[in-house]
Amino acid sequence: MREPDHDKLDALVGRMVGDLGACTTGPLVVLGDRLGLFKAMADGDPVSPEELAQRTGTRERYVREWLSAQAAAGNVDYDDETNRFSLSPEQAAVFANEDSPAFFAGAFEILQAMWMDEPKIADAFVSGNGVGWHEHSQCLFRGTERFFRTGYNASLVSSWIPAMNGMSRRLEEGAVVADVGCGHGASTVLMAKAYPKSLFYGFDYHEASIERARSAAEEAGVGDRVTFDRASASDFPARDYDLVAMFDCLHDMGDPVGAGRHVRETLASGGTWMIVEPFSHDRLKDNLNPVGRIYYGASTMLCTPASLAQDVGLALGAQAGETRLRKVALDAGFSHFRRATETPFNMVFEARA
Repeated sequence: MREPDHDKLDALVGRMVGDLGACTTGPLVVLGDRLGLFKAMADGDPVSPEELAQRTGTRERYVREWLSAQAAAGNVDYDDETNRFSLSPEQAAVFANEDSPAFFAGAFEILQAMWMDEPKIADAFVSGNGVGWHEHSQCLFRGTERFFRTGYNASLVSSWIPAMNGMSRRLEEGAVVADVGCGHGASTVLMAKAYPKSLFYGFDYHEASIERARSAAEEAGVGDRVTFDRASASDFPARDYDLVAMFDCLHDMGDPVGAGRHVRETLASGGTWMIVEPFSHDRLKDNLNPVGRIYYGASTMLCTPASLAQDVGLALGAQAGETRLRKVALDAGFSHFRRATETPFNMVFEARA
């Protein structure tokens, strides 16, 4: 065995300390989110551990330790003179405000599922079998809705749909839309609220998610224009859709080309397939960055196993890149494919027959 370079080893150990700190902080974020500790501090007023415990119906000694850990992580501010803790506006946007475009608490529930379901993935590594989305822990479904909803709130209506040629006007005048792989329906409900003259249909193979989506539509007051049904990407009903949208789910499908063919068959004349996928370059070396690190990790634990659990099992992975996604669309029979817009976290594509 070769002797390590001590300077490089010290640097790596330093990074490991940071990673361990991040991993240790993760469950504490989930805990604070679940118990309402962050939200109870959202007004920014400094609080003592005793006061926060009283606000949240928790015990002071636990809260004191939690606050200390959050202060060490930089997630809350600490005043040594008063022995009080507070949330800055930025910290509140990340941990307490679910409508913020920077809200991250839901993402930690996704990570929680990855830890909890690691034994299933380890078995799959050995057997080669997949692990279906429905086989994961419940916190994955809840966390996925809460995390991805922030991006949809920030960009879906304001920039993604306007980037589709003529689609904003079509939706404003009254269109028929399918949201395939809709999960808890966050994207479907958001579009329905923005375009009151249009009709929306959400489809997902996961029955529990469909039930939650129906409740979300009723809570949002759009239940009369939104219908959620259990169906897969290869068999959802055809209704001459003006728009078929897939948000962050095409790469999870076992047979994305087959799904694309079905989309083409269900579109109205001049209809559009809108594909939103995690941001990725085509070459691995260009994805070796903080965002790529997150996506490759999630793809290992969630996306690739989900695809391998289905027929065909193409396993595109969360970092498929534009070239591979273009091939999927062209193989599905679409003749027009373009990147319409992007964010640091997503690429948005337009496909037409």
